[in-house]
Amino acid sequence: MECFAVKKLCLALALAAASAPSSLWAQAPAATAPAAATPAATHQVGLIDMAHVFKNYQKFSALTESLQSEIEQTDSEAKALVQKFQQLQGQLSSGSLQEGSPEFTRIESDMLKAQTDLESFKRVAQRDFLRKEAEIYKTVYLEVEDAVQRYASYYKYTLVLRFSRDNVNEATDPKEIINGMNRQVVHFRSEDDITDPILDYLNSAWQKQNGGLPAAGAATKTPAESATRPETKRLPTGALPGGVKR
Repeated sequence: MECFAVKKLCLALALAAASAPSSLWAQAPAATAPAAATPAATHQVGLIDMAHVFKNYQKFSALTESLQSEIEQTDSEAKALVQKFQQLQGQLSSGSLQEGSPEFTRIESDMLKAQTDLESFKRVAQRDFLRKEAEIYKTVYLEVEDAVQRYASYYKYTLVLRFSRDNVNEATDPKEIINGMNRQVVHFRSEDDITDPILDYLNSAWQKQNGGLPAAGAATKTPAESATRPETKRLPTGALPGGVKR
């Protein structure tokens, strides 16, 4: 009787062991397939001729013309100081005054002061104009950079590089030929040149600030130039929310 009970227990354990793997496997979570790899974003490279933008951006022309007017006014003030110095110098060299006399000493002192004032005036004016010129370039560059970022974001450009539109075939000066041969971009598609839409946007924004009129002396395109210009992507109205930073 005891032997039969032991055999019955062994049989039950064997059956349990045989059925355990299948029941455990049934309870295990199903293996999940690996997620599909995300396709890499397509790179789209844009090109911009910054020299062309600066040369034809009406705001840059207006700011540089204003600075040039300040320089001309300063030149007039400097000429007045030069004339004063030359006048005093002429009195001393005329021979009408005895060297060492009180009048000679006074005029000599005035002449030295005029010379010091002139040199100081030139030094301060030059430093001031260099600072103002740098601010103009900085302001315009940041505006161009902002417009490029918005344009690239809208049209999904992943990279925008500077390049030059100058063609080596048209160069005659040896220096221009060498510079053309050393340019980084050797070949490009015309549709990747975003110079014109960026320039058009900047000039349009500037004209709106000036009552819709272009700046005096601003470069304009002739019908022939507009007809031969390659077609480029344009930003629709409202594509640049907030406008360019000013």
